[in-house]
Amino acid sequence: MEDSLIKIRERFHLKREFDFESLPEHVQKDFTNQMIVKHFKRGQTIFTEGAFPSGIFFVKKGKIKKFKTLNSGKEQIIYLCSDGEMLGYAAFMGEERYHDSAAALTDSLIGYISKDRLVRLLDKHQELSKLLVKKLSHEFGVMVNFIVTFTKKSVRERVALTLLILNENFRKDRNQEEYIEIELTREDFANIVGIATETLVRILSDFANEKLIVKKGRKIIVNRPLDLFKIADLTDTF
Repeated sequence: MEDSLIKIRERFHLKREFDFESLPEHVQKDFTNQMIVKHFKRGQTIFTEGAFPSGIFFVKKGKIKKFKTLNSGKEQIIYLCSDGEMLGYAAFMGEERYHDSAAALTDSLIGYISKDRLVRLLDKHQELSKLLVKKLSHEFGVMVNFIVTFTKKSVRERVALTLLILNENFRKDRNQEEYIEIELTREDFANIVGIATETLVRILSDFANEKLIVKKGRKIIVNRPLDLFKIADLTDTF
């Protein structure tokens, strides 16, 4: 089971070795000292698709969704960011407009570093430059795995896989063994899977009846991850 979860982390979640904490302590301190920290309420927009980046963002605490707005006006969530992850660096490094939007899923503390300050940091610390390049490459791989895997799976399989991904994303400690509470609105959950909210609610009820998950209001606890892994049918992926 542990091997299966490790593969989930590698294929569908940004690796810890590419996190801010992997930088030398003096680089972390210099980076942190250049931040302006702001509190974002749940639902508040951090940046918008099509705008030009004026710097990058750093998640000090909270959960952030990255999403694209479809022609219908519906959101397609493409990734959830957690503590210690950076936002907006891909557009900044490519000197392009944002390809997606970002908004707070929970009340969050977000650090912001302006373009001028970031350029000085990158010139000063080669380790930071290398980290951003590695993160960019790995993030691209995560997005490709997500898209390719989801396009060939049934709705039930996609919901099972999303539950496993969220279970890892909401895990505060990679060695944490106890059950994880996934706190996400049903609408946001549906926008990750790419289905109607009503369809998601029905499948989650089926999973609850099968004792695969436990529902506590808006919170979900994955009760039997191995069975969800089997339902997700990831044998061709791994």
